[in-house]
Amino acid sequence: MVDKTNASIERGTVPVAQLRATVKGQVLVPGDAGYDEARVVYLGDVDQRPAVIVQPADAADVASVVTLARASEVPLAIKGGGHSIFCLVEGGIVLDMSSLRDLQIDTEARTAWVEAGLTAGEYTNAAAEHGLVTGFGDTGSVGLGGITVGGGIGYLVRKHGLTIDDLLAAEIVTADGQLRKVDADNEPDLFWAIRGGGGNFGVVTRMKFRMHELTTVTGGLLVLPGTAEAIAGFVEQARKAPEELSSIVNIIPSPPIPFVPEEMHGKPIIMAMLVFAGEGEEAEEALAPFRALGPVADMMQAMPYPGVYPPEEEGYHPVAASRNLFVDDVDLDDAALMLDRITSSTADMAAVQIRVLGGAMTKVADDATAFAHRDRNIMVNLAAMYSNPDDAAVHTAWVQDLTVALQKGVPGVYVNFLADDSEARIHEAYPEQTWARLRAVKRTYDPTNVFRVNNNIPPATD
Repeated sequence: MVDKTNASIERGTVPVAQLRATVKGQVLVPGDAGYDEARVVYLGDVDQRPAVIVQPADAADVASVVTLARASEVPLAIKGGGHSIFCLVEGGIVLDMSSLRDLQIDTEARTAWVEAGLTAGEYTNAAAEHGLVTGFGDTGSVGLGGITVGGGIGYLVRKHGLTIDDLLAAEIVTADGQLRKVDADNEPDLFWAIRGGGGNFGVVTRMKFRMHELTTVTGGLLVLPGTAEAIAGFVEQARKAPEELSSIVNIIPSPPIPFVPEEMHGKPIIMAMLVFAGEGEEAEEALAPFRALGPVADMMQAMPYPGVYPPEEEGYHPVAASRNLFVDDVDLDDAALMLDRITSSTADMAAVQIRVLGGAMTKVADDATAFAHRDRNIMVNLAAMYSNPDDAAVHTAWVQDLTVALQKGVPGVYVNFLADDSEARIHEAYPEQTWARLRAVKRTYDPTNVFRVNNNIPPATD
């Protein structure tokens, strides 16, 4: 039916009538009930008005939308959990994957088939009922499709690797409107590309994940004074820690929270989330070096794995300038620089986040997936949250300058965390050999760059 309609599609015209005629799910345009709700995303400064938002009923609907978008040449954006800056497009077509939420868990095989619109938190809660886990990121409301195709770096990264290391197969609609099942044996180049290459190659509709037995983890929040010695000491201990221990450290000016002494409010503190994949004596031994750093608050304890995703504030839509980079070390000078820049920032909240990597993610060959930073020791995120749009340039300059100051070794960036610097830094997400291979795969599966509203990898032209 789509093919018959394509002949009458005018290039540059949004094919609303054809979408309504072919899609079984919801087709929303401005003024429809549910349209404004469907265009709400996590980030507070993303306020675009798509010409149409489609909430598909199944993969066939996805194929229809992609086919019509290709024929009309109207920009197409893919929205899952809504955390990406690219999940809406002004005047274009948005494919809202949050309507695809089926989950089938095979407890004997320890695998799960899940549709791309389910969130990390929803999957994690369902898996926990069977004592099973798959590692995603650090936020429960992120959509599984988006985080997976970029790599997936979370609280099990040192124990079980990246999310893509547990991706066994996927179903994906490519630019020609075909639904393809890809894995190590079927269209392996495409399977390689979607494990780190982002949304450049099609729309992932379903994924098959490996699951791991894990019921209880030990960890939680540890708050340390914001000193250079504590920052560098934490990083040193995190690099020495057993692979079962992953952590995310946020260095921020202390808000007026009850578990931090009042005299520290407004001054830099270290808020560290630690997760040891296990419990008992081994967990306590692994956490002991961090407790020895002199915390002002220690909330670490044994808990079910879903406890790593704390409740999220409803209606919270931050506006922030942000940058991401990989480094090989954080020493005392780096830590002192971070503290100095945080103190001097005029943002509502300035933050430096540190994630010590290593462990299982390094045990996969560099060229096995399109994610290409397996040898990097540390990932750093910089953010300056603000409320006055007129101050955007000031805070963007702050994160940019600090990025340059902290950069060591070969520049690198995590594709899922590219922000408004995407076009300038996309090459830093991939070494030259990986970039060339990705462009070749793009030429095969999306030669006209239908999937361009993203951290874009253009098709090869030679």
